[in-house]
Amino acid sequence: MAATDIPSVSAASVATRSQTKLRLGALTALVIGSMVGSGVFSLPQNMAAGAGPLAILIGWGITAIGMLALVFVYQSLATRKPDLDAGPYAYAKAGFGPFIGFNSAWGYWISAWVGNVSYAVIVFSALSYFFPAFGDGNTWQAVLGASILLWAIHFLIMAGVRQAAIVNTIVTIAKIAPIVLFIGIVAVAFKIDVFSADFSGLGNASLGSVMSQVKSTMLVTLWVFIGIEGASVFSARAERRNDIATATVLGFFTCLALYALVSLLSLGIINQPQLSGLKNPSMAGVLEAVVGPWGAIVINLALVVSVIGAFLSWTLLAAEVPHVAGRDGTMPRFFAHESERGVPSISLLVTNLLVQAFLIITLFAQSTYQALFSIASVAILVPYIFSGAYAAKLAITGESYGTGESRNGALLMGLLATVYGVWLVYAAGLSYLFMCAILYAPGIAFHIWARRENGKRLFHPVEAVLAVALVAVGLYAAYAMWTGAVSAL
Repeated sequence: MAATDIPSVSAASVATRSQTKLRLGALTALVIGSMVGSGVFSLPQNMAAGAGPLAILIGWGITAIGMLALVFVYQSLATRKPDLDAGPYAYAKAGFGPFIGFNSAWGYWISAWVGNVSYAVIVFSALSYFFPAFGDGNTWQAVLGASILLWAIHFLIMAGVRQAAIVNTIVTIAKIAPIVLFIGIVAVAFKIDVFSADFSGLGNASLGSVMSQVKSTMLVTLWVFIGIEGASVFSARAERRNDIATATVLGFFTCLALYALVSLLSLGIINQPQLSGLKNPSMAGVLEAVVGPWGAIVINLALVVSVIGAFLSWTLLAAEVPHVAGRDGTMPRFFAHESERGVPSISLLVTNLLVQAFLIITLFAQSTYQALFSIASVAILVPYIFSGAYAAKLAITGESYGTGESRNGALLMGLLATVYGVWLVYAAGLSYLFMCAILYAPGIAFHIWARRENGKRLFHPVEAVLAVALVAVGLYAAYAMWTGAVSAL
């Protein structure tokens, strides 16, 4: 079978797929629902833990530029390459070959399901406000509860992708409302003298230089924006192709406004040292400082609703990427299987089994929410970097551009998105890069499996060098973590 061929799909499955097309509202809700999860509720503490107000402002500025560039990249590629479905990995494959494409799909998938483990941890950490037995979300009671939630979402999606998307839209509206309420109340109570005290953060020696502080914010800001490509991932299910770009832009600007206001306004209620010591979800502590205990109750309940919604969105995304990759030969063919309702059932099952396994690991490793979201953030950088690089490549070669059509803007956005991704790799640090290498290396076996199924050459020379290097780094990282030289969890 040629690499461009896809496994046969029944007529019933095709008919079902045609009935599961998503409109602009559902696509926008998928983008916002994918981004607005647990991160926003922990933003005040997560940002203040390593930075003062000045560095946080700079961090948001860098993130806004980098992520806006990525938004324009996905907006442009969605219209210039309408034949490429499932966004990030498809662009990497088209631009840089099957091995890079595979690793982009693999990395995106890892990020999605590891992110879901972090969601499970934080939702039960929030519930510990009402039920202390859940602790920080990694007690046996919390793991049991998270497992029940995981499989409830699994069976909801098995009922149909469109039905799950409708539920996601309703949940997205429900979780945005308390965030807007928080912003309104905190804006009224904002104190400029609290915000401006030690504005640079240099009065706190533990924070380091302003540049060090800015670096500390990078993975946090990346984490809350992961999902910006949500509409692009579901491009094959979009009713109108142009809706992908519109949904991406709407989702980005909505979330940028919410995130920046939550983190910056909180610094005008509680100063940086106190804010950095709050228990997450730290929005609860901030609102409680303004209105009393009921504020903490509202935020903790909102977090539960929000994370369940994000859990649903990311389970949809996590299952979709290997499913489409299985259909076009990038990943093993078994991932391409669909149920009679058009649900990527095998991909969904494998994904959720991995989430379940990692939930059990958190019980023994005592993994924290912050460690898990950092791993998920670093894992997704490969597809982000190569998406930007592909947009830049198209602008340089002129492919998909008309005669005389300007390419300067697209080239700038592609380069900005690529540089932003590389900067994030640097900001992440070795610990999380090593952990990602351990998770990336086993993927090579699945790449070989897929290539053999399709009768294709396993590696080109450069790809073989990259594969050997990846395995070597993965083995070294595993050894370093085993000996305790490096620790991420």
